[in-house]
Amino acid sequence: MNSIVRIMPDPKLRSEPLAFDFRSAMRHLVGGVSVITVGRGSETSGMTVTSVSSLSVEPASLIVSVNRNASSWPILQRERVFGVNILAADQLEVADRFAGKGGAKGAERFAGAEWRKRATGVPLLVGALAAFDCEVEDIIERHSHGIVIGRVLHVDATAPAAALAYWQGDYLTVDRDEDMLKLATMSVPNPQSTRKF
Repeated sequence: MNSIVRIMPDPKLRSEPLAFDFRSAMRHLVGGVSVITVGRGSETSGMTVTSVSSLSVEPASLIVSVNRNASSWPILQRERVFGVNILAADQLEVADRFAGKGGAKGAERFAGAEWRKRATGVPLLVGALAAFDCEVEDIIERHSHGIVIGRVLHVDATAPAAALAYWQGDYLTVDRDEDMLKLATMSVPNPQSTRKF
């Protein structure tokens, strides 16, 4: 296997070529698509992210990285509660709206989908693969983002279904049953059959 090795310059230089290379390289990382929801009452907002990760099971907690220039950031800092909604493959329109496509902002982004509230009062997406109602445990501000550690207060989960993922600048569907069927129909040679003794 051939690979390209690039020597990374000193990060203190913060060169634009390094940022371009970094963005290009990170496009290879497949990310699950989630919508982070913040706010209660008339002041709600949210954003589409691929930066959600579990932190621990005991206590149940997760991490999300949020751009500090996002319109949701001041609401998150003030209210200190948020929702994480892991999107199903058929929720592409929700992902687009919360990514700002079509120009929807704030509470407008919630139109066209059904939402419920749990302990914190933050909107959670009905029909999401999983929705987590969280309170902020800690925020670590680094560079352009805040690393938000959330304590999970409630979980809504649906039956397994195809998930929405993001890779190489576009959305794709990850469907375990369909993908396993495709793999099963592929002809893969058995390495044992070509081995000579």
